[in-house]
Amino acid sequence: MRKKLRTILVWILVSLFFQFGGYSLLNNQLQKVMGSTAVDSEPPITPQLKATISGSELTNIQVSYAKDYLAYSENGTLKIFNLKKGNVVFEKKSPSATDQTLGVLTYQWLPDRNILLYFYANKNPNEVTTVKVYPSKAKISPPSIEPKTEDPNQPKIVPEEAPVEPRLEKRYGSPKITELYSLELPNSDEDTAPDDRLNPFDPPSGSEEISAGGKIEKFVVSTSTNLMYLTVTNGSTQQLMKIDVMKKVSTLNKPREFIDNMAASDRYGTLYIDSKVGAIQQVVALNNEKRQVISKNTNDRILGVRNGRVYIGEVENNELVKIKTTADLQVMKENPDLKIEWEGSIPFNKNVRMLIGITGQLIVYDNQTASVITDGHLADVKLHGDKNYVSVDGAELIQLTKAGSSTLVELQPLKPF
Repeated sequence: MRKKLRTILVWILVSLFFQFGGYSLLNNQLQKVMGSTAVDSEPPITPQLKATISGSELTNIQVSYAKDYLAYSENGTLKIFNLKKGNVVFEKKSPSATDQTLGVLTYQWLPDRNILLYFYANKNPNEVTTVKVYPSKAKISPPSIEPKTEDPNQPKIVPEEAPVEPRLEKRYGSPKITELYSLELPNSDEDTAPDDRLNPFDPPSGSEEISAGGKIEKFVVSTSTNLMYLTVTNGSTQQLMKIDVMKKVSTLNKPREFIDNMAASDRYGTLYIDSKVGAIQQVVALNNEKRQVISKNTNDRILGVRNGRVYIGEVENNELVKIKTTADLQVMKENPDLKIEWEGSIPFNKNVRMLIGITGQLIVYDNQTASVITDGHLADVKLHGDKNYVSVDGAELIQLTKAGSSTLVELQPLKPF
């Protein structure tokens, strides 16, 4: 009897062991899918590098995920500079020397690999097309002669069809097309050429929809869900567009809605926006075209999403006075509880840049000072370059200093004191 009980107990323990192992494996896989064991759980790459770039008018500086490539724009040309080897490895020029609406419009590095996404505008080769239009078939009616007597055996007269001639009509499309490219960079120690790849829209008319919308202003990506969002503005009209995994373009905004800022969840693809319709200012979450109001406080602004938390800032008189958070859930609910993480006052106007770092720190910086709020504590970092930028993970400081016709670039870890 004892032997049987011992055997049963052993099998129970073995079964529990395998169940726990299977659960752990499944949980790890789910964590990978949901993004919590991806880049956010890895320590950031923080090298110390110095390089000299030929040229002094560099704009839109962005450093790659591995901190070994620098993307910048110079006189309308997108350039990629290898910081380790000290040379330009890729250029994408505008197709026009005079039309500033053509060429590379905007670009962004993916946060977990050395791939740059960019939008490129060109003249539409099929702006005007000619198509044949066939009118409805006309019938020739026979003379209206009433028969004197009704004869049931008399054959009925069938009207003849007149020959139909098509007419030519011109169809007018957008004068420009906007295309999406992905540029994959090799390891910076290699000499392999970058892979510049066109990602066609489906249907192809998506390229005209974006161009017709106007100028691309903001562009965010959710890498785990392969969703992209962009705001496109034409005068006083703004559109919020989504590009899904199949490269289908759709419009999400309400009529007369203006979106000042937005951030995408890397776990669920939820888009958080600062929505303003008339006098109503709200923070709104969009997921599968379903809208949920996160905050009705007219002073609240979306700051970003990181590590399963949504960061919202309360702004009064161009000063950030509070930081609040709520959980980034797969299904958001209306007006969730907002936890106050910090209270104080730092400048928050159109001259500052802002991001949420990999450890959840908020970084607000201009060209002289970076204010870093970590776990409720504020620290300032003095910046010394002519132009200063912070990497999207918040870990690296990029300082640019002009030296004649060249620019000195220095990368170093951003460490608040």
